[in-house]
Amino acid sequence: MQVALLTVGDELLAGDTQNTNATWLAGQLTDRGATVARVLVVPDDRDLIARKVCEFAERFDAVIVTGGLGGTPDDVTMAAVAAAFDRPLAPDDRALADVEATVKAVREEFPDIDLDHEAEASIPDGSRPLLNEPGLAPGCVIENTYVLPGVPGEMKAMFESVADSFGGDVESRTFHTATPEADLVADLEAAGEQFDVAVGCYPDPAVRHNRIKLTGEDPTELDRAAEWLEARVEVTTPTE
Repeated sequence: MQVALLTVGDELLAGDTQNTNATWLAGQLTDRGATVARVLVVPDDRDLIARKVCEFAERFDAVIVTGGLGGTPDDVTMAAVAAAFDRPLAPDDRALADVEATVKAVREEFPDIDLDHEAEASIPDGSRPLLNEPGLAPGCVIENTYVLPGVPGEMKAMFESVADSFGGDVESRTFHTATPEADLVADLEAAGEQFDVAVGCYPDPAVRHNRIKLTGEDPTELDRAAEWLEARVEVTTPTE
């Protein structure tokens, strides 16, 4: 399963906010056997978001969009997704009931809250609402595209409600070595040529070792490749 991640927000591009959502989602998807084929950050630009959603929805099995949900002027994601699929925005009954219940629950603490409930509960017509239990603005699923909030706690809770939609056969094998990266090149290249696996080598500053990762869809092939490499590379157990 090939998945694209589209994270939305001027604050991400400005460096005001770390893009932890993309990192967390990539890990979750990889753990489920899916392949994250793209990660893209875009500004709060309705036309650009719509164009990229349309492009990714055609190229990949699934698209996850995070950020830009709500009622402030920079929250244009839901309208952009609706435009990408040529759908109007419309209040969803379930989302509207959830928004009204959430507002009612906080009315005592925020008596002056002024919110257009129907606008807040609007999603692309015909899409499936994803209720926002920790927050307010709903997400949605439209065809192969999943729209989630940008607030990390809200995003994680909403992703869990659709997590079973993502999967695949990709597995990995990982080990560490203290051998300098330059001295690993020949063996890593040979492993990639001899076995049907992807081979990666990543410096791991936290433990001052190199992390070698083998990725593929055949567990037997992965085990063979790992055994072959481990016989040629000094495998270590790093300590932080």
